[in-house]
Amino acid sequence: MKRILVTMFSLMVLAACSSNEAGNTENDQLKVTTTIAQIADGIEHIGGEHVEVNSLMGPGTDPHLYKATQSDISLLQDADLIMYNGLHLEGKMLEVLEKMGEKTTVVAVGDSLEESNLLADKDNQNAVDPHIWFDIDLWIEALTTAKDALIKVDPENKDDYEANAEAYFTELRELNAYATEQIHSIPEEKRVLVTAHDAFNYFGNAYDMEVMGLQGLSTDAEYGLGDVQHLVNTIADREINAVFVESSISERSINAVIEGAKEKGHTVSIGGELYSDAMGEEGTELGTYVGMYKHNVDTIVQSLK
Repeated sequence: MKRILVTMFSLMVLAACSSNEAGNTENDQLKVTTTIAQIADGIEHIGGEHVEVNSLMGPGTDPHLYKATQSDISLLQDADLIMYNGLHLEGKMLEVLEKMGEKTTVVAVGDSLEESNLLADKDNQNAVDPHIWFDIDLWIEALTTAKDALIKVDPENKDDYEANAEAYFTELRELNAYATEQIHSIPEEKRVLVTAHDAFNYFGNAYDMEVMGLQGLSTDAEYGLGDVQHLVNTIADREINAVFVESSISERSINAVIEGAKEKGHTVSIGGELYSDAMGEEGTELGTYVGMYKHNVDTIVQSLK
């Protein structure tokens, strides 16, 4: 039955793609559909008035577990350009994206990065950490690939795309300088970031922070009592006083760590909510990449400094 459903879904995708072969004829804007909002926000800055951008995954959405819906298929089949993170972040959507690639330009922005700059999975050296947006320098490289894709599909507006990208990248470099200054104001021995899953390794690598996650790179990975106990022992032994929840993940796992530490006689509290795999509500500051990133930095600093 599962194989039949997958086949039917694939045929539906191909049929949707075929209906869009003529491309966008309703207006002059380029229709761009992205998986995660981090990419969508970058494309809105780079594309400006020339693009109409739709993100499939909104606030609180876990891209590791996300599966395409019928409404997603409509957005994908209407797009002139589809962009996703890649590096197996959207693991359950790969079949759909590959099918779309048969009729539409589909770009995985993470696949353009030098392998030497990518972090490996601590538990599986053959897997790559996909959370590249937490290293701003790497994210600029990824968005440069996105900009080049816009230019390839819409060469007439190349100058605008180039100018918009440079202005946005300048803003991101300023954000990077701010984050470096703020994180380095935390005493070195206190720069320990404990979260529900390993989404912040690029962040830690960029700002000299030690990062610990209860789950692995993907929230699809299981964690057990042994994982909780190991983290509890580490927190108690090193007298870590704050851990962080994530907006797209249940607090249940972190609460288990807090209770475990309490049983060992060590008090640890929730330092705040961080945005990891998803951003905030669209139309708010937290719904932008810069706003989300600055919130994370400020929350970490206020709790650990």
